[in-house]
Amino acid sequence: MIIVHHLNDSRSQRVLWLLEELGLPYEVKRYQRDAKTSLAPAALKAIHPLGKSPVIEDGDIRVAETGAIIEYLLEAHGNGRLKPAAGTDAARRYTYWLHYAEGSAMTPLLLKLVFSHLPKRSPLLIRGVVKAVAGKVQQTFIDPQIATHISYWEDELGRSDWFAGDAFSAADIMMSFPLEAAGSRVPFGADRPRIKAFLERIHARPAWQRALERGGPYSYG
Repeated sequence: MIIVHHLNDSRSQRVLWLLEELGLPYEVKRYQRDAKTSLAPAALKAIHPLGKSPVIEDGDIRVAETGAIIEYLLEAHGNGRLKPAAGTDAARRYTYWLHYAEGSAMTPLLLKLVFSHLPKRSPLLIRGVVKAVAGKVQQTFIDPQIATHISYWEDELGRSDWFAGDAFSAADIMMSFPLEAAGSRVPFGADRPRIKAFLERIHARPAWQRALERGGPYSYG
C-alpha cells in the first residue's frame, strides 16, 4: 500500500490525482498547516528532514518532491501510461514541462505569495513602509514575470490541447498547480481561452474529482 503524507493546501494534491489516474490503492496521512503561520506541522519532520509535503512511502521506499514522486510512480507502477514514448518530440516536451512546472513557473508565483503576505506579518511600526516596498516589487518585477509566463502557457496550449502533445500526460498533472496558482492571483479573463479550457478539461476528469474528495478542498494562499 502506498502512503501519501498529505499536507492541506499543498502540491501533494497532484500526487493523489496521479494515483487516481493510475488506479493504484493508497492511504492518505493528513497534516494540517498552522492557522496563523501557514507552516507545516513539526510532525512532518519525522517523515522528511525538511518537514515538507508531499512525501510517499511505497514499502521500504520513501520519495519526496512532487516531480520525483511522479517519475518514481510512473517508473514503478505506470506500465507505460501517462508519458509519451521515449525518443519522441512529445517525450522531450513532456520532460521539459515536468521540470518547468516546479522550476521556472513556480518561482514568480512563490515570490508573489511571499510579498503579498509581508505587510501583515511585519511589525506595526514599519508596516506602511513594508507595504509600499512590497507593492512596488510586485508591480515592477513579480507581476510582469507572471504575466510573461501566462502568455507563454496560452501560446503553448495553442499547439495542442495538452502540454506534451495530443495526449494527456503526467506533465499536465504537474502543470496544473502553477496554472491554478496563477489563476488565484491574476484571474484568467477572456483573453486566455486556452488556459481556461485546459483547466476545465482537467477538472472534468473523474480521477481529478476523486483526488479532490480524498485530499479535500485546497487553496493557493
